[in-house]
Amino acid sequence: MSRQLIILAGGAGTRLRARLGDLPKPMIPVAGKPLLEHQVELARQHGFTDLIFFVHYRADLIEQHFGDGQKFGVRIRHVLEKEPLGTAGAVLAGADMLADRFVVMYGDTMVNVDLGRIWQAHEKAGAAATLLLHPNDHPFDSDLVEVDGHDRVLAFHNRPHPPSVWRQNLVNAGLYVLEKSALTTFAATRGQNPEPKLLDFGKDVFPALVARGEKLLGYNSPEFIKDIGTPERYDRISAQYAAGIVQRSSLATPQRAVFLDRDGTIIPDKDCLRTAEELELLPGAAEAIHKLNLAGWRTVVVTNQPVVAKGWCSEAELQNIHNKLESLLGLEHAFLDRIYYCPHHPEKGFPGERPELKIACDCRKPKTGMVQRAVAELNIDLAQSWFVGDTTTDVQTAKNAGIKSILLRTGYGGADAKHAATPDFQADNLLAAVNQILEGTKP
Repeated sequence: MSRQLIILAGGAGTRLRARLGDLPKPMIPVAGKPLLEHQVELARQHGFTDLIFFVHYRADLIEQHFGDGQKFGVRIRHVLEKEPLGTAGAVLAGADMLADRFVVMYGDTMVNVDLGRIWQAHEKAGAAATLLLHPNDHPFDSDLVEVDGHDRVLAFHNRPHPPSVWRQNLVNAGLYVLEKSALTTFAATRGQNPEPKLLDFGKDVFPALVARGEKLLGYNSPEFIKDIGTPERYDRISAQYAAGIVQRSSLATPQRAVFLDRDGTIIPDKDCLRTAEELELLPGAAEAIHKLNLAGWRTVVVTNQPVVAKGWCSEAELQNIHNKLESLLGLEHAFLDRIYYCPHHPEKGFPGERPELKIACDCRKPKTGMVQRAVAELNIDLAQSWFVGDTTTDVQTAKNAGIKSILLRTGYGGADAKHAATPDFQADNLLAAVNQILEGTKP
């Protein structure tokens, strides 16, 4: 059965005019063909063959190139937006053409996302809408999305952000799976007010859906989706495409990852960190993670946090700690794709401990539960991946998971001596370890 994809392709690309000439923004060439053609090929690859283009500026050029889509193996219909209506307003203007469920994509973005995977996640969640979210390297000047422990969207936080409030680094990437029924109220309101009014998905529709109790799923994905709105972004994306980073990013492709311990690796080991106020980065840690981001490696933190089971730190405060970690990294243009933690602890006898968490679990390192969760969620190829940490527990975790390991001389520097496992390599700090990984050199 064909799935439907809506592409909002009306942009003029004013800031790109020197590169575009008279072309509309979605027709800017990347690797020898229009950006929009990359999106059409992605759609066909994942079984989306019913496409609707909402067009405005130089719509004639887009229609001349794509026609009815037959030569691209899809069906394309073109809807002319006579005046700007906003991202949601444009879609509502073509409501009679919409399927019961469809994907919305912006025509000025380079995208390599496993569309089938996000579609299935949406179906499984029974959501009114699913928003593709991802961390980025500039969260302080981005609008951020807050989700709960089950990935349900709770709130939208527009920039600027208060300096004393730490938020999770999750940004609306601009790709959605939508139920047509979720837009009924907006369509009715629009019908009662024929005067055109800009209506935006991010600013208007999604906050309203959350306010009325609809379920919105935040689909956190590291896959490549970036807009080409400025010459600098366009040049960077073109270079990343030429380097193969865009092509490797889809979760349909097995991913390379660097698994990272937290304390003693990214931040100083302060012996049971309990509050966000205590957190700081180790020198060079943000630069190391930034290098991995640029090279297209997945960055995954796996950390034992028995402070939760011992009753010394709540899950809410641990989330605040990790929000600050993501924020401090963001200030230096670095981000983490995932943070996994084990809240359990097998030993009893601590005042205020939480009995339900005092168990022998499958996630506490050196067991591999957190690693396996990352493999499932991010399609990680362990044979291409690395584990970097400061303890023999990290080295043993890597050995148990079948991952190459680097033991750091920061933190414990292996002096915990809990396990006899021998690391594959050693390095002075995280930056040195990342340089070894990226350069393929030995210590």
